[in-house]
Formats: sequence, structure tokens, C-alpha cells
Amino acid sequence: MSPKVSQEHMEQRRAEILKAAEEVFIEYGYERATMKHIMDAANVSRGGLYQYFASKEAVFEAIMGELLAGELDDALDMVKENATSYWDMLMKTIFGEDGKPDDEMDPLAPAKLEYFIIGRNDEHRRAYGKTRYNNGLKLYAQIIEHGQRSAEFSTRFDHEIIARSIIAFIDGMAVEDAMLSKEDLKIKEQSTLFVEYLKMALGISEHSSAGNIK
Repeated sequence: MSPKVSQEHMEQRRAEILKAAEEVFIEYGYERATMKHIMDAANVSRGGLYQYFASKEAVFEAIMGELLAGELDDALDMVKENATSYWDMLMKTIFGEDGKPDDEMDPLAPAKLEYFIIGRNDEHRRAYGKTRYNNGLKLYAQIIEHGQRSAEFSTRFDHEIIARSIIAFIDGMAVEDAMLSKEDLKIKEQSTLFVEYLKMALGISEHSSAGNIK
């Protein structure tokens, strides 16, 4: 009789596979990556990999799944604990813990673009893409809405429209980043300018006081 594998061990092994697979997708992109690449990177047998994931698509969706609905509240709480205002929270959500524009993009972005654009006529991928979009929309919209309610942000523009513009900017940059060099794209410069647009839309001035997060 084969020994029983603990749930904790299985979860750890699954996490290790996903971490290795993420590096594979970053290196090869979605279309060129194979289950064999993932097996080799994770140092797992074919049977061991298929014990956790039935396909490359399932692996990729599991990686992206970290940002889906079940993680939304946790993400808000995590950012909230390290933010001093709703503006600070918004910047950390867009740009990461530092909260400032830089020259880096999500290294997995090109693979995500391949997954959704090449599979745009696949009903499952379209539904999955819509779910991801709506979760991102909810995250940004909630922060902006709370900032408007606290009077830190102007209510001139609808919070959901501003949230959609943030997603459009990030996705647009991701498309260009997949094709252009950082020197051509000037990610930091464009992001800095976009921050100024957000300041105007939300009524944020250099001398405005930080809003209270409750």
C-alpha cells in the first residue's frame, strides 16, 4: 500500500509547480510553453504534474487565479494595512508596494495577452477574461468610491469610469510592452503622466491632506 500524502504536502507541491510554471510562461510565453517545460522546471514526473493539473490551460488559469474573487478582499486588506490614505492605497494597488511608477511591467503580461487574444473566440477564455476584468474593476472602483465618500477624492467623475480607465491604461501598456523595448515605450514616463491625469480626475493636489482610512 502506498503511503498517504498529507494535504499540506500536496498544497506545498502544487504551489511549487505553479511557481516553476510561472517562470516557464515568462520565458516561453503561453503558446510556446508546454507541459514538458513545466515538468522539467518543477522537477516533477508527467504523472505527478497531471495529478494536479489536467492541461497547460489549467496551470495558467491557476496562476492567474490568485487575483480572482476569492482574493479580492484579502488584497484590499493587505494594501489597506500599508496605506496612509486612499490615494496611497490606489497607488500601491497600481504600482506595487512602493506606490511609485517605475520601468517594470508584469513579466507575465505577454503570456496573458497571448492567452486571451489568441483565444478570444473561445467561450471559456472570454468568460474567464470577463471575470478577471470585473474583479480588477471592483478592486479599483472600491478604493476610489471609499476615497470619494471620505471626501479625499472629488466626485466629479464616476468611480467606476475612473477604474475602467486605469485598467485600460495598464492593459494598453502591457500590449506595447510585449512588442517594444523599454527605451521605446518609456514606461515610467508614461506612468508618471497617467498619475497626473488621475490626480486631476480625483481632485488631488500636491498640498491636499491625506484622507483617513477607516
